[in-house]
Amino acid sequence: MRNRTTGLALSLTFSTSLALPIAALAQPAPAPIPTATPYVFPSSIPAGSSPIPIPSPVTVSVPAVAPGFSAPNVGTPNADIAGVAQSPFVGISLQDAVTMALARNTDIAVSQANRRIAAFQIVAAEGSYDVHFQLVPSYSHSVQPPVALFQSGPGFTPYTTDTLGANLGFSGQTIGGTRYNVTGSGSRVTSNLSTNAFNPYYPTALSFSLTQPLARGLQMDEARRELELARIGADADTDALLATAQQSIANVADTYWDLVAAWRNVAIQQEGLNTALAQAQSNQRLVKQGAAAPVDVVESNDQVNTFQDNVFSALQNVQRLQTQLKSLILANPTDPAWMANLVPTTSVTQLPPEETVDSVLIAALASRPEVAQLREARRQADVNAKYAREQMKPQVDLGLGYTTNGFAGNPLSPQSVPTTALFIAQSTAINQLIAVANKSLPPNQQIPFLPNLNFNSPNYLTGGFGTSVNNLTSNRFPTYVAQVTIGLPLQNRTARGNYDAALEQERSLIVQQIALIQRLKLESANAVQSLRSARSRVIAARSAREAAEQVYASEVRKFRAGTSTTFLVLQRALNLSDNRGRELQAQTDLNKALVELERVRGRLFTSYNLDPGTLGTRTLMLTGSQVPGAISHGTPPSAPPTPAPSQTIPPAVRP
Repeated sequence: MRNRTTGLALSLTFSTSLALPIAALAQPAPAPIPTATPYVFPSSIPAGSSPIPIPSPVTVSVPAVAPGFSAPNVGTPNADIAGVAQSPFVGISLQDAVTMALARNTDIAVSQANRRIAAFQIVAAEGSYDVHFQLVPSYSHSVQPPVALFQSGPGFTPYTTDTLGANLGFSGQTIGGTRYNVTGSGSRVTSNLSTNAFNPYYPTALSFSLTQPLARGLQMDEARRELELARIGADADTDALLATAQQSIANVADTYWDLVAAWRNVAIQQEGLNTALAQAQSNQRLVKQGAAAPVDVVESNDQVNTFQDNVFSALQNVQRLQTQLKSLILANPTDPAWMANLVPTTSVTQLPPEETVDSVLIAALASRPEVAQLREARRQADVNAKYAREQMKPQVDLGLGYTTNGFAGNPLSPQSVPTTALFIAQSTAINQLIAVANKSLPPNQQIPFLPNLNFNSPNYLTGGFGTSVNNLTSNRFPTYVAQVTIGLPLQNRTARGNYDAALEQERSLIVQQIALIQRLKLESANAVQSLRSARSRVIAARSAREAAEQVYASEVRKFRAGTSTTFLVLQRALNLSDNRGRELQAQTDLNKALVELERVRGRLFTSYNLDPGTLGTRTLMLTGSQVPGAISHGTPPSAPPTPAPSQTIPPAVRP
């Protein structure tokens, strides 16, 4: 120790030698720190005379920290609970505490928002089956150069085309994967093209097409997959909400019963303090009468101080649990309940009939949200596996189409159309030459006349847009199409990889299901055993407390008769206080064991008469536009319960 200290001093001196005067280098090293000498009690029996060998203990050097220290003489502190007013006491039942916690739990509000988002996602997924309507009105004006004899205007001039029309269509997909498309079009075309026989003319068309997958996509396609996953996701969000709410209920109930025990413990310690104070006053009277030694007063005063410290410790526990409970049930930081003492008013829970582990496990498998969450995960895995299996199939799509066309217009005179006028003139000239030749030939060698070409349009083509639509509905110009599209990926590694991953996910969920059942069985056994043990401790603690009361009363009677001592009376008082505390803790453990049993069974909502469908609908939220502490909320059916003020501690928390 001395060498180490000297070495440290030398190293410090060397490192600061450039800044210190030379005289400082010659100062001696600081003295070693003294060690405390343990107090040795004198022994009345020499060590050598004892037949039992005494072990040789290993001692350590303890530094003398703050030698001569003693606690300062301070006054008794204020007995009020920090952060709250001394009065009033605010009574609150467990049912109200649970309801307030659920109404103000932000986690539940977020879970409820996730449920609403999941509902919107279902609507969005159903949008894949919406019917899409499209209307495209159009107008075009085009002037084209004369590039050929039949692609020019009159006199081989540029030709002009004006088109006014509209296209409309309906398209969509059925739940079975069939894609359909219905389109219609109609227009009015005006053109001076030299080959036109109608000007203006009105073309119309109506077409239907269907595409039905026969292999890939027949059982499951992307749209059906998204819809199924959205529905499963909504159920999973509901299960998550229930799990969050059940845990919140369990936390509130446990804290509530701990607060019940804390307040009762304050009463127990206060009663012990009063008992010790009465004993001290009795001893003081006996000392004045010369019937007791003054040390008896010192001893009883020490007991008074011990119980006084226990009272403050119990109050500290009350303050901690009050703050914890308030943080669970209060959302507004300026709520007046923060400044009040919360006093539980719910009586001790009645014991239900004891259940077997199997019955608790069966109830847990039927009601626990964790089981439902795993079930939804299995459903998601099944959907993904089914979709991945579909993607491994070849593409075989059957396509069917039908189109009916309509046409009508204002027919032009054949003589006004350069093309038809040329053919008419040529036909007429040939017939005239044939007629001249036939006159000079014998009858058996005469050439028959060419038939006269008729360039007049049918009557059903003459008219306007209505005539064109009539021709369309009359199916005068139909077109039928049937086709099969076959696609065969050579390797399809993407689909195979996704399918193998989906199968692995299903196998993983099976393992998780087994693990969940094992965990629920363990929780069920622990819950039943904890309840059974808590009941046993309550019985034993109650018997011990009753016996301690009788022993203490007997010891007090002996003391008054002069056959007992102050020490024994105080010991009996301490024992009585300890046994009351044991009974209180046992009862609290029993209440919490009942809460745990209901949680394991998944029946906390039934126990507190709560409707899971209303979770998160009455959550109070702070908004940025409000002053701190202002609460905004919707219009719930009824306001959440608030603690009821009272001026006295209710009997429910008295020992």
